[in-house]
Amino acid sequence: MPGTLYLCATPIGNLEDITFRVIRTLKEVDLIAAEDTRHSIKLLNHFEIKTPMTSYHEFNKKEKGPQLIEQLLQGVSIALITDAGTPGISDPGEDLVKLSLDAGIEVTSLPGPVACITALTLSGLPTRRFSFEAFLPSDKKERQQVLKELQRETRTIILYEAPHRLLKTLKELYEALGDRKITIVKEITKKYENVMPVTILEAIRYYGEEEPKGEFVLVIEGKPREEMIKEEQEQWSSMSLEEHMNLYLEQGLNKKEAMKAVSSDRGVPKREIYQQLLQQTE
Repeated sequence: MPGTLYLCATPIGNLEDITFRVIRTLKEVDLIAAEDTRHSIKLLNHFEIKTPMTSYHEFNKKEKGPQLIEQLLQGVSIALITDAGTPGISDPGEDLVKLSLDAGIEVTSLPGPVACITALTLSGLPTRRFSFEAFLPSDKKERQQVLKELQRETRTIILYEAPHRLLKTLKELYEALGDRKITIVKEITKKYENVMPVTILEAIRYYGEEEPKGEFVLVIEGKPREEMIKEEQEQWSSMSLEEHMNLYLEQGLNKKEAMKAVSSDRGVPKREIYQQLLQQTE
């Protein structure tokens, strides 16, 4: 009978954030697959966990993943942990989960700390809808494409960033999104945890003088829907009402349907559209 893959969330910084269930599971499984065994041994020693460890990370996942699957198929139970937080979020854990499910292996997740959600709840920005982007791509072309897509994102945006790239990323965000609200959260749950609600431009000025230190989560205001609707309506202003109507009439809409579509595009009551068209024909 195949073993089970346990996704075990570990503390982001404060060791008290680990759950009793995670501690018990790490003690009971046959093997722990860790992103960095040198880092994780400190956690295991603190909680007196003696379970054997093996490494599983971005640079060995292609060869190590199938090996772990073979062990799971043979009945070995494995706990997957990252350096901090929940496995599978912006790390190779997602690849191992896919391999496991494809092989018919049971996967279960033991909930716990995750930096993006912790930062979101601290941000003071809307939390109902959000877009998690993790780290922006390192490839320049792909990075610009993602930034372009984020220009029209109405949900709150969450990014991760390392200290040595923070200022560059803030400047790129300012160029792409303008001076939006941003909450910069660093060293979550640690001694020097800091939450800084500012604008992107204020953040650029601050970190232009203050060297960034620690691990950062950036929580950014989404594009206001009202602003996006206004921009869409303004795009039609260069077209005359007659041209706008003909655009829909040529698509097969009748006059009533076309007038309704024009009214919606321009954010103007249908009666007003009718009256303006009537004046043009007089």
